[in-house]
Amino acid sequence: MSSEALWLFKQLNLHLELEGRFQPREKGLSLIEGAAENENTLCPRQRNAKVEDLWSLTNFFGFATETFVLAVNILDRFLALMKVKPKHLSCIGVCCMQLAARVVEEECNIPSAHEIIRISQCKCTVSDLKRMEKIISEKLHFEFKATTALTFLHLYHTIVLCHTSERKEVLNLDKLEAQLKACNCRLVFSKAKPSVLALCLLTLEVQTLKSVELLEILLRVQKHSKISDSDLLYWRELVSKCLADYSSPECCKPDHKKLVWIVSRRTAQNLQNSYYSVPELPTIPEGGCFNGSESEDSCEDMSSGEESLSSSPPSDLEGTFFFELKPKPKWQTLGCRS
Repeated sequence: MSSEALWLFKQLNLHLELEGRFQPREKGLSLIEGAAENENTLCPRQRNAKVEDLWSLTNFFGFATETFVLAVNILDRFLALMKVKPKHLSCIGVCCMQLAARVVEEECNIPSAHEIIRISQCKCTVSDLKRMEKIISEKLHFEFKATTALTFLHLYHTIVLCHTSERKEVLNLDKLEAQLKACNCRLVFSKAKPSVLALCLLTLEVQTLKSVELLEILLRVQKHSKISDSDLLYWRELVSKCLADYSSPECCKPDHKKLVWIVSRRTAQNLQNSYYSVPELPTIPEGGCFNGSESEDSCEDMSSGEESLSSSPPSDLEGTFFFELKPKPKWQTLGCRS
């Protein structure tokens, strides 16, 4: 075994010991699963919707997949400890994303609290965020850098590539990460061990590739991780169903959801007026470097309305792993919805 392989298995052993420490309390998750939907009790649908919002927000701010997965981990660990009212969930979710971003992202890439509140429209103040951050931090004992399913997904993926003779691009890590995000949007997968969930995603992908060599490597990884066949089969079936549901046209993908800004009627009217008051630019001579295609790329379209202002967050390519992705527009659209 090479020195790289030895180091990888050492890291794997370390995270296998730590994963239970950062897994949400199963009893708390079960209480959420069995809760009825009302103003005083958090139900699975509300939690899942908030995670989808976090997916859209992390895409909008250009955060890494690790930031999203860690934010969901912090959120679920907190929700499994505390009885939370639905009206507070928006503030909690944004706070969890902010805490995760501080762990993963460069400080210069993290927007201010004012900016996060403005974009997310979580209906709370900076003081509210600070108070909520203090509560979450104390309840989780300031332990934010956690071992997650993404940790194991990266480790397993590297181990497989280290031992295989097949092409390195056969196992697409971006595709696996996008599928993990889809699973994170379902509360039930927070009850699975991160190591098991990651192995399920890899084995499903290897089965699709029909690679005997890769499957044998994963079997050795399964044995080393002490994951039983029954656990793997149980969760793999749930993961397979989740990804199939997520692939269906009826499913609303968080990656394609629009962030909606609510503005007053006066603001919407001002936006409409300012659009039509833009002065015409002089014609650029044909001999210049400007051409028609550049004009199309640089244009911005605005439609009028009174109630809300919406803008699509920048989309990455993870949609292509579940459904046929439509061609991206050449400009970002900003419009008002009536």
